[in-house]
Amino acid sequence: MKTLQQLLIQTKTQQVTGALNKDITAIEIDSRKVKAGAVFVAITGAQSDGHAFIGKAIELGAVAIVCESLPAELDAAVTYIKVASSGEAAARMAVEFYNHPSAEVKLVGVTGTNGKTTIATLLFKLFRQLGYSCGLISTVQNQIDDTIIPATHTTPDAISLNALLRKMVDEGCSYVFMECSSHAIHQHRITGLQFNGALFSNITHDHLDYHKTFDEYIRVKKKFFDDLSADAFAISNADDKRGEVMLQNTNATKYLYSLKTMAAFKGKILENALTGLVMTINDQEVHFRLIGTFNAYNLLAVYGAAVCLGVESSEVLTALSMLTGAEGRFDYIISANNIIGIVDYAHTPDALENVLSTIKKLRKGYEQIITVVGCGGDRDKTKRPVMAQAACDWSDRVILTSDNPRTEDPEAILRDMEEGLSSAAKRKYITLVDRKQAIEEAVRMAKPEDIILVAGKGHEKYQDINGVKHPFDDKEVLQKAFTTITQ
Repeated sequence: MKTLQQLLIQTKTQQVTGALNKDITAIEIDSRKVKAGAVFVAITGAQSDGHAFIGKAIELGAVAIVCESLPAELDAAVTYIKVASSGEAAARMAVEFYNHPSAEVKLVGVTGTNGKTTIATLLFKLFRQLGYSCGLISTVQNQIDDTIIPATHTTPDAISLNALLRKMVDEGCSYVFMECSSHAIHQHRITGLQFNGALFSNITHDHLDYHKTFDEYIRVKKKFFDDLSADAFAISNADDKRGEVMLQNTNATKYLYSLKTMAAFKGKILENALTGLVMTINDQEVHFRLIGTFNAYNLLAVYGAAVCLGVESSEVLTALSMLTGAEGRFDYIISANNIIGIVDYAHTPDALENVLSTIKKLRKGYEQIITVVGCGGDRDKTKRPVMAQAACDWSDRVILTSDNPRTEDPEAILRDMEEGLSSAAKRKYITLVDRKQAIEEAVRMAKPEDIILVAGKGHEKYQDINGVKHPFDDKEVLQKAFTTITQ
């Protein structure tokens, strides 16, 4: 247990009212979790303002409040700390409360629009195969060696994150690989952590509902690299037009990876088929189980990180050649009559185009590509028509359907997707609001050798409708349709 004063050692305070020598039992940002002896940090979020729950937190036993604006009435028994950023304060206090867990492991963060999950997961699998105890923090799941901990966010809140890192340290992890979303960077969830390395995959149209402008989205991603120490390494994609921009102001040692130009980690694709990739990495030829150009980039990033972490090059490539990717990322099954079904998390225009362009390269020439795709509700609306157009541009048939409509009307989302489609695109698609029916219809449309892509949800095991998460697994629904419809 630590005192309030000890927890605040790295936090800039603007005003303190009350004693700082109190023992603190927990740090909470959710007033409902507050128990006696806790400090409650009032954070203003997208859905609610923690300042409205200060009274509730005190009723439940909070002995200190950290906030950006003080309540009109102060409780004499409670210590109030005013700060400029409650989110940053929560992160720095959590680091202190859990005794700097990131300093006790080699922590590597992965950011970018697409590829984060695959890169982090491959690094985790690679170092496990090399014999190390490892932690994984990702969109799909959090993991300590073989123990799986379900994930609710790409990056947990600062307090949960530091608690998880402490658990990983205590259970003997030497390495931790984690996705760092733009939300997490902007909301200070990773503030105060000591990263040994950072990787950038790419940046494309996403999250403009949150960041408002593409420039702001880029700035937030770049901040992750700007904050690295001189002891860290920073690896970026030279083939992304903002790849070198990410590294401009970092103090870390800089490396680039590329398929197109000279780089520290240089790859070349020799063969790209459903059986996998054959490519050279720094002039060493290797066969990988992963498929597609986008995975060639992911493999280069993983290779670079492993080499920067001190693993010998040939050892990295041997281990990498045996690995499969993350669940719901170009995850494919084949029906009894040879229809190929692919489930992928692609939920941005660029990711969808990457997957479909890969499929187009893999087909022999006569097979139809049938795409089932939707867009999430309560998210960036501007990408909806772009997603629909991308699907139509790269597919022979398209079924527009629901993704996670959340609180929006799914039919209104589909109308947004249809808006602005070209006349050629309009001849290719139908709409089916029910996602299960849409997947089944795609299977009915398909002939042997055709390829069905079910895009947008990937690993997710639910469909979010009006705040209720209904069980739904794209791969399971597709597999069942293959069994019942193609018999």
